[in-house]
Amino acid sequence: MAKKEVGASGFKKEYWDENYSKPSEMDGIANAKEHVEYMDLVFRLDFIDISSVIDFGFGTGHLFKQALKKFIPYRSHGIEPSKYIFAKADVEKLKPCSSAKVRLENIDLYKWAQKQKDSSKSFDLGICTSVLQYLSEDELKFCLPIMAQKVKYLYLSVPTDKELDRQVEDLEFHDEYALRRSRTYYQKILKPHFTFISSRILESKVHFDENSTSFTDLLYRF
Repeated sequence: MAKKEVGASGFKKEYWDENYSKPSEMDGIANAKEHVEYMDLVFRLDFIDISSVIDFGFGTGHLFKQALKKFIPYRSHGIEPSKYIFAKADVEKLKPCSSAKVRLENIDLYKWAQKQKDSSKSFDLGICTSVLQYLSEDELKFCLPIMAQKVKYLYLSVPTDKELDRQVEDLEFHDEYALRRSRTYYQKILKPHFTFISSRILESKVHFDENSTSFTDLLYRF
């Protein structure tokens, strides 16, 4: 068993071998296309254009690639802390067209957030799937307000303590690296920075409020 790693700094080969041994069965890989189809339909319903995308931990790249293929953003940025999995990424294969600007960076979310003080760039869509459970509370408190500044919308998934239990019971999969937190905890720490507008889709409170939002169903904002 590999020594347990913690924090935002990414994982070595052992982590990927243990946790991604069956990628064809994993959420966000096997059904990456369906995730992106869902995002696209929600945004198109309210005529919201997605022209720039950032992935806050693209991992194997399946979801990031599908998002670029669907939205064809003129500018995109993918960050990934793991040197092992980052080395497998191919920027040319990720490009949805020859003119698209795709930048990949081998950096963790916390260090990326520290670099944003002097950056004016922002993105229409941020993707953050299966990342936050590996960050400490201090890292989360530092990163979330900066993420809200840098993205208009965030496609977020993070397993709560109950979901981690369910993975063990139903899938016989135990992620020893994930920090166990409740749904209430995540909602509380996200609330100052994002508004929940649909399943997995959050809207930045830096960019929008109830009066300026492009989403027309105000009933579903919380």
